[in-house]
Amino acid sequence: MDTRASAFAGHKLGRGMTRRGFITRAAAFGLSVPAVSSILAACGGSSSGSGSTTTASTGGSTSTGTTAGATPSSGGGASASPTADTATPQDGGTITITMGADATGLDPESVLNNNSGYAMAMIYDGLTAYKLGTTEVGPSLAEKWEISEDAKTYTFSLRQGVKFHDGSDFNSDAAVAWLDRLLNKSNAHYYGNQKGIDSYVDFTFSEVASYKKSDESTLEVTMKAPHAAFLASLAMVWSGVTSPTAVEKYGYDLQKNPVGTGPFSFVEWVPNDHITVKQNSDYWGGKPHLDKVILQIVPEPSTQLLKLKSGEIQIITDPAPESIGDIKKDSKLQLLTQPGLTVLGVALPVDHAPYSDKRVRQALNYAIDKDDLCQHLFAGLAEPMGAPEPKVEWAYNDTLTPFKYDPEKAKSLLKEANFDTSQELTFWVYGTTRSYNPAGGTRVATALQGYWSKVGVNVKLQQLEWGAFLAKSRDPKLSDMALTGWSGDNGDPGNFVTSLYGTSGIPEANQSHYSNPDVDKLLDQAEAEPDHDKRSDLYEQAQSIIWPDCPWVWLVSTTQTKALSAKVHGLTLNPTQMYFNMNNVWLER
Repeated sequence: MDTRASAFAGHKLGRGMTRRGFITRAAAFGLSVPAVSSILAACGGSSSGSGSTTTASTGGSTSTGTTAGATPSSGGGASASPTADTATPQDGGTITITMGADATGLDPESVLNNNSGYAMAMIYDGLTAYKLGTTEVGPSLAEKWEISEDAKTYTFSLRQGVKFHDGSDFNSDAAVAWLDRLLNKSNAHYYGNQKGIDSYVDFTFSEVASYKKSDESTLEVTMKAPHAAFLASLAMVWSGVTSPTAVEKYGYDLQKNPVGTGPFSFVEWVPNDHITVKQNSDYWGGKPHLDKVILQIVPEPSTQLLKLKSGEIQIITDPAPESIGDIKKDSKLQLLTQPGLTVLGVALPVDHAPYSDKRVRQALNYAIDKDDLCQHLFAGLAEPMGAPEPKVEWAYNDTLTPFKYDPEKAKSLLKEANFDTSQELTFWVYGTTRSYNPAGGTRVATALQGYWSKVGVNVKLQQLEWGAFLAKSRDPKLSDMALTGWSGDNGDPGNFVTSLYGTSGIPEANQSHYSNPDVDKLLDQAEAEPDHDKRSDLYEQAQSIIWPDCPWVWLVSTTQTKALSAKVHGLTLNPTQMYFNMNNVWLER
């Protein structure tokens, strides 16, 4: 029985609680069904019943990540299934990881892109964490917690003896100061006073009514209403706990001087070149094996592969699909894969013509051969989207009608909508690879441009470097279509459906500016609903409205893939794509 199960075990059947109610409340603790079953068995009960075969509501994708150092498959590369690494870990050494673009900041509550997240996952801890290779919630800076009967009050028992990298103590005072910076607009360092930031604070903390210190190691957070995904969201890299001392010292320059409690501490950030972190030898979760980790910005996929083969770098974050065959054949390399918690598409600003006409949006979907994209651009490591969220999400709606390739249907819809084929549409794109788009922005956009031209839609590509592209695509006044995508952050369906298609997600995540009161009502109900089955039904209802409205050109969901030197051991993929648990990683020398 894990810590969360121990925290929950005191809530035995009784006081009018049914087994279904027990399982439902267990979901708020982030418990999986097996964990709930073990508690019920210990109580002399049975886990059978309508709620016992579902995944806990604050959990999400439970697919296990492949771990580096697994037994190589024939032809080189790592086995696609997790295999125990029996080698003895070696201490010391530096691992260099490439990523296609630079970070935009290192303050977890003020940035929202994976390149920043990769570094922050090593620097910060959250109150909760994801279990190894999954999005199932477990303990972190909070060792355990209790939830009130009305599911509104969370009492966190904080881990004692933990220090931030600057030597200051992590305790309930620090936790309150962290929350106050996020939620108190009168705070001198209120995060929201920064300009041009992207944040998940509203997504995670909008239902928080109050927070207080109960004693030195106890934090109490009270909600306005139940928030089923709260514990899962606290584990996101975007919910890292920052040092109050560092906030006082650096103010908003914390973006460039991050201080957390994680397994590695910040050393330097040379813009557009690299970010370096070093071992936190006093890490509460166990001293890391590595001395340093360097995140090196290498935009060109072919250069990444050359560096990996030469030993100059040890990990490629998003290897290009065309390099997969080469990597598999090389016995000195390994390829780690995991079903992707990702979606890739084109955001169509529904508040601007011609995208305000649903027929045009549907036509742009029918014009694209997604199966062909999966095979030729993504080397088979992708599948066409069949719903507004990826298939591995637990509220995936599998009843929707796919937009199969049908250029004649596309032409018919455009004609019906009186679409002006003489006009030229602008399409904003980026050039680099992304976790949800390993083929790269330019290649995907060029392919789409070709398909659309066949149905009479003329498109001009406008490519920007990553930071400028984010600013353009997240501009609330955006009137042109833009390449878009998403990697799941917490394993909860709301992270996709609410963020990407809810009114509250405009403009950072919801770049199509899609706003539907019926959808918003369903999403609000789902976020407050503690019952897993009812939440799933509400999200599926929302998807059935969103899908035919086509705020996106629905493209693909990709397989998470990372290429490594065979000398790298102990890296386990997480569905959120982040470099969590890097204290387990070691380098064979």
